[in-house]
Amino acid sequence: MSKEDKFDYVYSAPTENERREIESIRKQYMPTQQKEDKLETLRKLNNRVTQPPMIFGLTTGIIGTLVMGLGITMVLEWSVIVWGVIVGLAGIAIISIAYPVYRAVLKRNKKKYGQQIIELSNQLLNTEDINRRER
Repeated sequence: MSKEDKFDYVYSAPTENERREIESIRKQYMPTQQKEDKLETLRKLNNRVTQPPMIFGLTTGIIGTLVMGLGITMVLEWSVIVWGVIVGLAGIAIISIAYPVYRAVLKRNKKKYGQQIIELSNQLLNTEDINRRER
């Protein structure tokens, strides 16, 4: 037998990174994964609707609170009464628009993503209804 006629085989187990990559590719082709992907997509869309308004509302409220605190400090510690009252009132005004900012951003996001969420949730609910009927 010559060297050309021999068959050499070297086995090596996949590394941890290769194993993760293989599993992620494998998951893409599994039939039950489709429902989980849709549910995960629904969750992500819902987070896109709810998180930005919360962030904007909280940020506005925190900034308003800090500005109001500065006004109070100006009056009580620095004895700058007129400017302290003006700054404090500006802080109160900023605090008072925090909730309307939250509502406006939430309304905009619901309008933007609402149809996608409804379609995806209908798909998931219809899939579950079909599975229940089959049992």
